[in-house]
Amino acid sequence: QVQLVESGGGSVQAGGSLRLACEASGYPYKNTFMAWFRQAPGKEREGVAALYINNDSTYYADSVKGRFTISRDDAKNTLYLQLNSLKPEDTAMYYCAAALPNQVLEPLNVRQYNYFGQGTQVTVSS
Repeated sequence: QVQLVESGGGSVQAGGSLRLACEASGYPYKNTFMAWFRQAPGKEREGVAALYINNDSTYYADSVKGRFTISRDDAKNTLYLQLNSLKPEDTAMYYCAAALPNQVLEPLNVRQYNYFGQGTQVTVSS
């Protein structure tokens, strides 16, 4: 059974930083992606960053390029998202996601992921 557990959210002022972590269990797959999505109140869930497990290639939404960094520690089965230069519009619930092998064609498309964590809240004040 795949479980994804996020941590690291919190409240910061604009310009601040946070580091989110997602501990994965029961997820042995290769040839696939893990990703971070976010959802603000009244908005659809959107892709923030994705990582291809085989070679750590990364993909970012235009809105976070240069500010956010996705990475992973294979030994700890943990996916990270470093959030720098935070803006009030980054306020959202952030979700970790994982996909089954060989099915993701659009790394930031929420519909191509099979497993999601419960989320961790990020709030950025101006």
